[in-house]
Amino acid sequence: MNEVARPGLPGGVVLEAVAHAPDAVVIVDAAGTVCYWNDGAARIFGYSPADMLGSTLEAIIPERLRQRHNDGFRTAMARGTTRYGAADLLAVPACHADGRTISIEFSVVLLETEDGSVGHVAAILRDVTERRAREQELRRRIQALEDSRQVP
Repeated sequence: MNEVARPGLPGGVVLEAVAHAPDAVVIVDAAGTVCYWNDGAARIFGYSPADMLGSTLEAIIPERLRQRHNDGFRTAMARGTTRYGAADLLAVPACHADGRTISIEFSVVLLETEDGSVGHVAAILRDVTERRAREQELRRRIQALEDSRQVP
């Protein structure tokens, strides 16, 4: 592993930063079982670590997308690669514990074991629901303005 921190920085500092980050940090094992769920994930999705640790991500994946997610996850685990690059930011709907749908953007990284197989998958996720709503409203207003200019 390449060093990405200044020598002398205690590893606990990095773990504390991740634990309390406002963005969600979620890690699942190769079977898809949640083994890390930070404060940001609890805030964004409304599920506590106790709710999610040891379970799958089905609670936050809309039912209509679960099969696609599961198929893609199994394929990535079998191949040891993902079709998404390091710079790809994925945008999908997700489910909040209170039943509402939220919009999230996220990136994923496959974490290899010593033998080179994928042992875990980490995701960094952000709630972009409010931004998406503002963008949709802006698009609606632009369309209404364009429509009003086309009236003879």
